[in-house]
Amino acid sequence: MLRFGILSTAKIGRDVVVPAIQDAENCVVTAIASRDLGRARQMADRFSVPHAFGSYEEMLASDKIDAVYIPLPTSQHAEWTIKAADAGKHVLCEKPIVLKAEQIDSLIAARDRNKVVVTEAYMLTYTPLWRKVRSLLADGAIGRLRHVQGVFTYFNRDASNMRNIPALGGGGLPDIGVYPTISTRFVTGREPLRVQATTERDPEFGTDIYSSVKADFGDFDLSFYVSTQMANRQAMVFHGTEGFIEVKSPFNADRYGAEELELTNRNHLESQIFRFPDSRQYRREAEAFASAALGQGAEIVSLESSKLNQKVIDAIYRASEKDGWEPV
Repeated sequence: MLRFGILSTAKIGRDVVVPAIQDAENCVVTAIASRDLGRARQMADRFSVPHAFGSYEEMLASDKIDAVYIPLPTSQHAEWTIKAADAGKHVLCEKPIVLKAEQIDSLIAARDRNKVVVTEAYMLTYTPLWRKVRSLLADGAIGRLRHVQGVFTYFNRDASNMRNIPALGGGGLPDIGVYPTISTRFVTGREPLRVQATTERDPEFGTDIYSSVKADFGDFDLSFYVSTQMANRQAMVFHGTEGFIEVKSPFNADRYGAEELELTNRNHLESQIFRFPDSRQYRREAEAFASAALGQGAEIVSLESSKLNQKVIDAIYRASEKDGWEPV
């Protein structure tokens, strides 16, 4: 069993990831750390976790854990990923793991010098739904892929929320723009060559709240929009010469409906619906990470792949400041 320590009492850890780890077959949470020992103890008691620490450093120095999960504000991800790796701990870090692609080089160096596993928490890559999309495309189920469409939107104008605070790494592209990009790269195995984009920022917060993006992958395009101030919606569509695949709730199935995809042929005469009830994407993520950390082999998101994904986000920001294409 891989023993996890949780670095902070953040909401995503409390509500989603810690329960998923506790439900997993090959890992368990053995410690919670907070800068407030009382809060750490409260969360530890809630999940029957034996150890609570009043500082992150104290937990990293402990022999009670083998790995850490980091759900801190985005601006702190790189710092604590390196500190955890240098403490000899494997690291599962929430996305985005960095805010600039070049920052990942220092994480790769920390991973390699400490011989630990470090990965960015893209839970969708571990789901049977997205692996089915990948296999359908590889099998030619829709012929030649020509266009991918994506959307991810929600509404949040809470000034105290980290997503609306630039200093904490807030903004729509770091928070949700990464999902259409990682999912398209994951299922196609291809990388975009250039992008076009327009981006709108909130005049009060300063964060990007809407982006419309076109990415050129060579023989197919990806177009998507993301927003932190629009009605909630998620969708991904893969359109080919012989049919299309529509992913109904691609990223947060528990909030946006059932996990399913529909495969439709060119003439709309035939369709197949594939449903994936209770896929437990966070549990699958934790189990794959634990297998990799325990040396048992598992497909996880490499830091090298994370760097390529962040390069796309960096290029989108640059493209938003100009007319025309921006190379990735």
